[in-house]
Amino acid sequence: MAKNVSTLAYVAKHPRRRSIEDPLWLRIVLISVALGFVGLFLIVPMLVVFAEGLSNGWSAYLRTFEDSDAQAAIRLTLLAAGIAVPLNMVFGVAAAWAIAKFEFRGKNFLTSLIDLPFAVSPVVSGLVYVLLFGAQGWLGQYLAAEDPWLPWLQSWLYDHDIRIIFATPGIVLATMFVTFPFVARELIPLMQAQGRDEELAALTLGASGWQTFRRVTLPNIKWALFYGVILCNARAMGEFGAVSVVSGHIRGETNTIPLHVEILFNEFQTQASFAMASLLTLLAFITLVLKSLVEWRHRLAVEAAAASVTRQFATK
Repeated sequence: MAKNVSTLAYVAKHPRRRSIEDPLWLRIVLISVALGFVGLFLIVPMLVVFAEGLSNGWSAYLRTFEDSDAQAAIRLTLLAAGIAVPLNMVFGVAAAWAIAKFEFRGKNFLTSLIDLPFAVSPVVSGLVYVLLFGAQGWLGQYLAAEDPWLPWLQSWLYDHDIRIIFATPGIVLATMFVTFPFVARELIPLMQAQGRDEELAALTLGASGWQTFRRVTLPNIKWALFYGVILCNARAMGEFGAVSVVSGHIRGETNTIPLHVEILFNEFQTQASFAMASLLTLLAFITLVLKSLVEWRHRLAVEAAAASVTRQFATK
């Protein structure tokens, strides 16, 4: 007994002994290493991009974007992202709702398919579309044949001068393939954690499926949905590998911003290439700011919900 009392007295006089935190020197070393890596591999490259882009002054920097090929690359990048992101948002919500809220055969297979773009190289995904829709591809041969499998489709494509490979449709398809997991992967864990109770309650009270989604499901997933859309858009605008395979590198027609940056750099137009790259760097910075904002708003929403539940139990 006396030994226990003396031990408690020693701990009371030396509060640092009962601390379970890591030593101060270890925390300083770990934080310094982390900040060093962030500065060396993230901050310094970003500063170099803007410094090189502005190396010849603002006038030269702005003249880079007056070039017709640069403007075409920007328009194509915005067009591809503008088509791919909304479609992937719709797919992501539908896939997450099906996987999280229902049980059906092939559910695990569908989940694996959603992760497929993470496991396949973007270059391989672009090559797949070339093998499908190219002139010698499986579907390309049918569309180009004298007696096509779908004559009305071939007639419509030729009447409207629509090509898939080495044209805008192929770039959009490749962009959609590499970006479609982002929204679904952000929503699935959240919707599985939320369960089906609120949706079932709404249906029991007479709400339709659309009303249940709009008034119950969507408010619960809006921040995760926004976060997934941000990541999807950033990947869509910065994608290089898959788009490079299906684009054909036609200047002024099928070059996106990353492909235009590569061409300028290969032609030793260093300042212009870094000026175009600064757009993607600025996009990354905006994505980081929006990501932090979404996480902050989501944390506030969770804290407000927890406080509301606590008050409800306190009043009972």
